[in-house]
Parts: sequence; structure tokens; C-alpha cells
Amino acid sequence: MRRIQAGNALSAFGLGFTVPYLYVYVAQVRDLGATTAGAVLAVFAMAALVALPFTGRVIDRRGPLPVLVGAALLAGAGAVAMGLAGNVPAVVLSAALLGAGTAIMQPALATMIVWTSDSTTRTRAFATQFFLQNLGLGIGGLIGGHIVDASRPGSFLLLFGIEAAMFLVLAGIALTVRLPRSLSLHELRPENAEAKARGGMRALLGHKAMVQLCVLGFVLFFACYGQFESGLAAYGTEAAGIQPSTLGTALAANTAVIVVAQFVVLKFVERRSRTRVIAAVGLIWTVAWLIAGYAGLGHGSQAMATAAFVSTYALFGLGEAMLSPTVAPLVADLAPESMVGQYNSAFALVKQLALAVGPAVGGPMGAALHGPYIVTFVLFSLGISVLALRLGKQLTAVQDKPALASKSRVVAVHKPAEAVETPV
Repeated sequence: MRRIQAGNALSAFGLGFTVPYLYVYVAQVRDLGATTAGAVLAVFAMAALVALPFTGRVIDRRGPLPVLVGAALLAGAGAVAMGLAGNVPAVVLSAALLGAGTAIMQPALATMIVWTSDSTTRTRAFATQFFLQNLGLGIGGLIGGHIVDASRPGSFLLLFGIEAAMFLVLAGIALTVRLPRSLSLHELRPENAEAKARGGMRALLGHKAMVQLCVLGFVLFFACYGQFESGLAAYGTEAAGIQPSTLGTALAANTAVIVVAQFVVLKFVERRSRTRVIAAVGLIWTVAWLIAGYAGLGHGSQAMATAAFVSTYALFGLGEAMLSPTVAPLVADLAPESMVGQYNSAFALVKQLALAVGPAVGGPMGAALHGPYIVTFVLFSLGISVLALRLGKQLTAVQDKPALASKSRVVAVHKPAEAVETPV
């Protein structure tokens, strides 16, 4: 587990070097224009949508480790190619390789975490993964910002080179991991004959709780991550008069809250109902959107509007810290043992769809329809709470509150003692 988490952190560190500067690199440094830069970002997202539907089945058949190594090598090749690309076909192909590689890593890493944890340690394992991802992205972006120089293309080649090196390090670390023998692929066949007969996506789509969780996941990612760098940024600059530099401060506040609050929040979350925690996140994000609405009203000072806008991103970070030990472990607990990879891939696909649709819908609304934009996402946030509570009715008590499993084991330990004392 420690090796998996270390590799995860280093790959996030590498991504942080380049992702914030990809648009500037294509449009300005390579002088290929804003249209090409937009197309590159679209290809980056579309490559993930194409690759993920096939990823889960491969993970379940071959195991997550070879898939992770292959994805890391693919992403590394994409990073090197992007650093050397000088024309439109080259940057588009590089974006496809990089997007597919980084997308495939997600369910592979998640499945490895599931294989090396149990229901009592899984919550903390996924919280640690999310913490390290954000820490790596934040540090990588901070260091990359000091290296990057739009007037020196060589500085970008250095960034992409560091990113490629981190992916190779991830592959190297993954190759040293020895998954528990008891969790080998042949021993992960469920006893459920119906699941064996139906198999694949048909089984997943017939799993009502998982379908509801995917719908909930789409709304979560659409209302949060899908708005960060598109709709909410457009709303802040157009309606609230926020300076572009303040967007960086807001994103930094978001990351800082996640890093500082993650393990404090974990102690609160891991003993409580997962669906009620998700419902609470919906309420927190409702408040965040209302504060964003206040920032755009224009009745207060610019300083107040700026503070309100940064607070919005900070509240989103608090919600994210609550979700990380909640949603991903729930996906794992819902999955039949032979379909963990497919369930993780399906949920990653839902996330990518939300990240693709979110900017397309939120960007134009945030820039031009300020009032309707805030109202829409207040309603989406309240919808999160409603969907979460409905999902709770489809879960078993232990799925919704894993702490109950450890309690039941503690009771079982004391039963022999009680049996001895009774005759006395």
C-alpha cells in the first residue's frame, strides 16, 4: 500500500507540472492558436472517454498491475511527445496518448488499493490517496510555475520531461509491488451464479445501487470539478469582477483546505453513514454557490467580493475532503469481487463525462447568464443531498456505515467469554 501511494503521489506531482500550462504551451509557445489549444484539451478528455470503457474488463482479466504499468508508459510517451511537438497533428496525437494514459491509471490504482485493503482500512486508504494527489498536484504546479517561461520553449520541454520521468518512476514502483497471493485473479471469482451468467456491463447496469451511485457521481463532478476552470471562473471574472490572478489564489485555497482538513475530516467521516456524509456535502456546496452568488451581486466592495469568491473554492475543498473517503470506497464495496476493475472504470468514466459536459454547459452560463447560473447549481447541490439519501435506502447497513463491521467483530470476540461465565 505504501508503494502504491508513493507512486500515486509522484505521478500527481508530474501532472501538476504541465496540466495548468497546457493551453498556454499550445496556443502561445508553439503558436498554434487558441482554437488548436481548445481542440487539444478536448482530445485530452475524449481519449479518456474512449479508453475507459475497455479498461475495467482488462483489469479484471489481467490484473491491475500490468494495466497500471502500461498506462504509465503510455502517458510518459505522450508527455515526451508533447514536449517535442511543433505542429497540430503532433500535439493532438500527444494529447490523445497523455489523456488515455492518465485516465487508465485511475481505475488501475483504485483497484490496487482495493486489493491491498479491507473494509476497515479502505476508507483511510482512499483518503490518503486523495490527500497525496492534491499535495502532489499543488507542489508540482507551484514549482512548475517558477520554471515555466512562455518566451523559452525549452522550459516547457523541461516540464514535460519531468512529467514523463514521474510516470516512469510510477511504473518502476508498480513493478516492485507484490499483491497478496490470496487476491490473485483466479481467486477473485464471486460465488454469485447470476453475476457470472450476466457478466460485464450488463451486470453493472442491473445493479440498482451502483447505477444510483453513478448518477450521484455525475451530479457531484458536474457541480464541482466541472465548473472550477470554466463556469465558475467565467462567472467570477465577468459577474464579480475578479482579477484572473485571483483565480490562482482561489484554487490554492481549495487545495490548502483539502491538505489541511483531510485527516481531521476523516475522523468525523469514517464512523458515520456514507450517504449522510454525501448529503452534508450537498448542503455545504449549496452554501458555497450562495456565497458565489453574493460575490457577483456587486453590492459590496471588491475586497468583499474577492473574499467571498475565494471562500467558495475553500468550501468546495471541504466537501471534496469529505467525499474522498466516502465515494471511492463505496464503489469498491458495491462491486462483485471479479468486477472491481469494471466498477472502478465505470465510475471513472462517469467522472470524465461530467468533466466534459460541465465546462460546455457552465462556461457560457457563467459568462452571460449570471443569475440563472447560480440558481442552477444551487439546485444541483441540493439534488446531491436528495440523491444521496435515496441511495442510502439501496445499501446494506455495513455498506453505508462500514464501522458496523468492526463492531460486529468485536462482539464476536467476547462471545466465548460470555459462554464461559454463564454456567458459573
